[in-house]
Formats: sequence, structure tokens, C-alpha cells
Amino acid sequence: MSKGIFVTGTDTGVGKTIVAATLARLLKKRSINVAVMKPVTSGCREEGGRLVSDDAELLCYAAGISRSDDVSPYCLREPLAPSEAAKMDGVRIDFSVIKSAFNRLASSYDYVIVEGAGGIMVPLSGGLLVADLVRELCLPLLVVARPELGTINHTVLTCFAAQQMGLQVAGVVINGMPENPGMAEKSAPHQIGSLCGAPVLGIWPQRDEIDQIEIVEELSGWLEGQAETGIVLRELGL
Repeated sequence: MSKGIFVTGTDTGVGKTIVAATLARLLKKRSINVAVMKPVTSGCREEGGRLVSDDAELLCYAAGISRSDDVSPYCLREPLAPSEAAKMDGVRIDFSVIKSAFNRLASSYDYVIVEGAGGIMVPLSGGLLVADLVRELCLPLLVVARPELGTINHTVLTCFAAQQMGLQVAGVVINGMPENPGMAEKSAPHQIGSLCGAPVLGIWPQRDEIDQIEIVEELSGWLEGQAETGIVLRELGL
């Protein structure tokens, strides 16, 4: 497998971008030459006559690299499933374009963090799913889950589907644990670790700041102070 990780989620809005950016920031602080990639982004904004991925912008900030077409090959206008957003833009998402961009990044950097769109069963092009792209890139998965009621089902289903499709699940990060968790939040990490066939690599605290850069800086600093961070990085191939 390539030297990198593919960050996916159990659902939209679970914090994939924050987790991917925080890991990139942590590696940057540790002087690791890290690249980031957001192959497909829906719901992009227009800037200077071109569509721009805010997710890719945050990832680039965290890694300390410049935005490029290799980082975000497909920027789509409508906030829809990528296959539908691409159809509306008259675009065909081509895995070979993404693979070539990834290979260029992998040849220039020590580690590549790739953030997916939604979950692994999200359609990208025709009958091809995000899971098919993960297989094409030969990367292990890092699954980002939320802590609330229902997360056990979503996370186990995601890991089970990935494993059935021959994908390696490196681990799970539970993102956004509240300061005063209820019984559902307290019990979920143990259940997920027992049922997913993959380790829980972190339970990240909830951050309520509006500014995403501030969240990434705070979380990367928090990770620096965690005794298990070195173990987590080894699980991710570092």
C-alpha cells in the first residue's frame, strides 16, 4: 500500500475535513513532508471565475502546501452526491485523473492524506463508489464517526462494508465527544471497538469554535499532548 491514508466518514457532517486537516497539521509540526488531497468536492464556491473547494483550502493550510489541481481535481458546484453534481456541471469523474494526481503527490511527499466525499458508498461516477476509488488508490481507511446515539450502527456498517469490499480499515476516530457525554456517548467507543474489527484510534473532544483553522490548531496541539498519539501514528503507517 502507498504511504498514506484515506479519511472517510460514517455520514456527512461527522468532521472528516477537521480530522484530516488536524492530522496533516500534526505531521507538519513534526516536520513530516505531508500532502493532502480532496479528489471530489460538491458544493464549491466560485472565486475568480473558477470553483474552489473550501475543504481543500483548509487541508492545504494545515499541511502548509499550495492549492493545486492535484490537490482538488474535481470541484463541483451543487451540494449533491458527486455523481449528480458532476452530471449537472457536465463533468465526468475519471478515476485515472485522480490516480495520476495522487501519484504525483505521492512521488513528491512522504505521506498523503486523502479525504473522501461523504461515506464509502457514495456514488462518484456511474456505478463506481468512493470505495472503488479507495481500492484504486491502494490506501487504508481511517473512519471518522460521531459519538451520538446511532453511531454504533453507522460505524459497524461502514467498517463491515469496507472489509467485505476488500479494503483495509486502519482504525476509527470518534470525533466531537462532548465535555459531559450522556450514556450513549460513554458506551459507544467500547462497542465500536468490540464490533468493528478495527481499533478506535482516538476520541476527539468537541470544539465549538466557528473558525475551522482555530479548531485545527487547537486539536493538533491537543494531540501533541496525548500519550497515545505516537501509537496512533504508527497504526497509520508513520
